Amino acid sequence: MAIQTIDNNIDNGVDSELFDCLKLESPKSFFLFAGAGSGKTRSLVNILREFEQKYGKQFRLERKKVAIITYTNAAADEIIHRSEHSSIFQVSTIHSFAWGLIKNFTNDIKSWIKSNLTDEIADLEEKQAKSKNLQNKTSLDRAKKITSKKKRYANLDNIVKFTYNPNGDNITKDSLNHSEVISIAASFIDNKALMQDILVCKYPIVLIDESQDTKKELVDSFFQLYNRKKDSFSLGLFGDTMQRIYSDGKEKLGENLPADMLQPAKIMNHRSNKRIIRLINNIRKDVDGQEQRPRTEKAEGVVHFFICSRGLDKNEVENDISVRMSKITEDSKWDIGSEEHEVKTLILEHHMAARRMGFINFFEPLYRVSKLKTGLLDGSLSSLNFFTKTILPLVKAYESDDKFELARIVKKNSRLLKKETLKKSENQIVDIQKTNEALSSLFSLFKDSNEPNLLAVLKNIHKSQLFPIPETLLPIALREDRAVSDSAEENIDEIINAWDSALLSPFSEIRNYDVYLSEDSKFGTHQGVKGLEYDRVMVIIDDEEASGFMFSYDKLFGAKGLTTTDEKNLDEGKETGIDRTKRLFYVACSRAKESLAIVAYTDNMESVKSTIMSNNWFEENEIEMIKEI
Repeated sequence: MAIQTIDNNIDNGVDSELFDCLKLESPKSFFLFAGAGSGKTRSLVNILREFEQKYGKQFRLERKKVAIITYTNAAADEIIHRSEHSSIFQVSTIHSFAWGLIKNFTNDIKSWIKSNLTDEIADLEEKQAKSKNLQNKTSLDRAKKITSKKKRYANLDNIVKFTYNPNGDNITKDSLNHSEVISIAASFIDNKALMQDILVCKYPIVLIDESQDTKKELVDSFFQLYNRKKDSFSLGLFGDTMQRIYSDGKEKLGENLPADMLQPAKIMNHRSNKRIIRLINNIRKDVDGQEQRPRTEKAEGVVHFFICSRGLDKNEVENDISVRMSKITEDSKWDIGSEEHEVKTLILEHHMAARRMGFINFFEPLYRVSKLKTGLLDGSLSSLNFFTKTILPLVKAYESDDKFELARIVKKNSRLLKKETLKKSENQIVDIQKTNEALSSLFSLFKDSNEPNLLAVLKNIHKSQLFPIPETLLPIALREDRAVSDSAEENIDEIINAWDSALLSPFSEIRNYDVYLSEDSKFGTHQGVKGLEYDRVMVIIDDEEASGFMFSYDKLFGAKGLTTTDEKNLDEGKETGIDRTKRLFYVACSRAKESLAIVAYTDNMESVKSTIMSNNWFEENEIEMIKEI
């Protein structure tokens, strides 16, 4: 019994080590490796409670705070609750924290935007000068972008105060967008001594949760701040580089850290059964060699790998596998026919969810553009929010005849009913009538269960001026004739080009995308489930259905060979699609607590079997080939 207690509590000393770093008389900085199921949040809360007891009174008197930066609002809410709402802790997402730093520096923000706009306008004008046809779509759109940016530049001096909403659209003349807030904050921390002094004075301690997915430019800025202010500043990073899932996170965060930055590690996995932990240890073995231990009382657990012929009916295959897993595990909750059926299905690429849930035509063009990808996946893209957070709720209110909700949305978002507009109005009754006519015009597109495409909705709203149009979509809304060839044009604007394709999708695809984003679907993805856990997990893998270029399970599992580019990147130590895929696979498998089924569709079943056995990921008796149902 004593041995069990020692084993299960092997990480207990880590919390004390972390708290020592936060002592105000001798601050230190750290990067805590905390793998899947290690109790990272519990450690964070433990050191916060201890800090409150020792320094709470002092911090309140000195009006200082500990900044805790999380990746999601849900994570922030959990930490706030578990730290008992202490006033000395400021828990926020990275965007909220960055905005809090810069919002009062109006003149400095103006200078940064002017400089940035100058560079952007110069780049656009250079491309425009090289255009062979100023009347094609790309050139016309580019001209509108130049006009829009120059207009913004000219309006900057009229702005008294900038605005920003971390959780919504930012499309008014005085607002900043999400990427600007991060870039401005990083620039100010790097280059402005006053900002450095203010930050360290107000927040002597900054703790960053999920640090591997925090914007790399801001993480780099915090490292620079640490180097300058280490005698009075403590930077704490919590994370696991194997669980980095966003491309704008910092690569290899745990490597090349400052020599005096402590690197404690939590090696216990409290979540999963023993067999699952052995699997995820093996998956990451050749990446960083980090190895977790299971709790001594955990059961052995079950993992099973089903290699399936790609031509089979997927619904039949997956239902059949649920029944098979029920027999293998002797757990009726795996059985699809059971009333107790309770299995979390994880789809490892967003294209798969988009196809299965019916928003692929909208999703695919935007996903191809690297600048849009993260905002598309986490729902922060302002042009998307125009549809998901304004238009969709409005249409839903119309369809359910909820006049109160409809009025609330219009009052909140419409230019026509803004206080400033109504104050300047010569006839407010006429303006209200305009709003009603604009709504009637919009809703006429949806009469008799019609589903207009997104372009029709955009054009209608722009014509009526019901809501302001996001800057990215404005060139399309203004365009009179979109059917102009671009075949010979160079420097095509990839963002507008992507939206041109996406806007041809029916409005129903926005409905489906919104369900997917809210995690109300029966499918989960790596982004949606990171940090979560489920008793039974089925992981679906199919490169062909996924259609992604960032990941390749066929290459990871040996069904396809490496390309010349892959081999070159490997030789140069650069990140490859195989690296990204392995991390994705690790995150998915590590969600399972009791039992795990991996369902892989492939055209090369024998190669997959050979590879996963040679990697020591699975035993032969854990592998099943399904060639027919």
